[in-house]
Amino acid sequence: MKSNKLGGIVGAAICSGFCVTTVGGPDAAKQLPSHAELQAKLKAVVTAGGNAGFALNMWATIVNRDGEVVAVAFSGNDRGDQWPGSRVISAQKANTANAFSLPGLALSTANIYSAVQPGGSLFGLQDSNPVDTANAYKGPSENYGKANDPLVGKKIGGINVFGGGLALYNSDGKLVGAIGLSGDTSCTDHIIAWKLRHALNLDNVPAGVSGSGDDNMVHDIAEDANGHPKSPSGWGHPVCDGAEAAIVAALPVSHPVGPTP
Repeated sequence: MKSNKLGGIVGAAICSGFCVTTVGGPDAAKQLPSHAELQAKLKAVVTAGGNAGFALNMWATIVNRDGEVVAVAFSGNDRGDQWPGSRVISAQKANTANAFSLPGLALSTANIYSAVQPGGSLFGLQDSNPVDTANAYKGPSENYGKANDPLVGKKIGGINVFGGGLALYNSDGKLVGAIGLSGDTSCTDHIIAWKLRHALNLDNVPAGVSGSGDDNMVHDIAEDANGHPKSPSGWGHPVCDGAEAAIVAALPVSHPVGPTP
């Protein structure tokens, strides 16, 4: 893997092959995947199957610790092979997971779902950091999902509270940003994000709120005595269907967090 160091300036350069972009701010000495690596590994995870949902193509976005977009990619052959609206959603999910994770505690977007519902401890959070629409919908559209996607180097903002966003921790356990996936059910988005983070070797998660001590999706929502949905843990996410729930539950074993040698 080649390194493309730009002296602390946000790395929006286009490189051939699996180069690596060095990003600015507090991440100046840390590295995140290039567009080429993100796209190749996204395609591999999607085409391998076993992700339940509708087996649709996906958008993926990576942001650095400052919330600046580093790369946007899609798994299909063209930008229209995925839901067009999922490009910005994937960026929102990356922004959310980065914004609400810490060096010692990872929160996935799925973990935040119950807390922002009416009566929840974080109700209203989803309105706290609006999307920068000027950056989200800049053109030309033909560059969306490419190495020169107009989002690269920009802050997208936005809070998204369903599955698909995960914080990124390097092999030293340092929080370096986040990844967001969108294009299928929210549970499948989470599954693919988890597998993709694992493939990128950026899943050295220090701790989380799930039963497995990481940022996996929590499926504990049930009706309370009044017939209202309630998450006993406070971190619950709805079950999409049984197949997805089984895959989610197995993720800490099938794709365990921690650095790959």
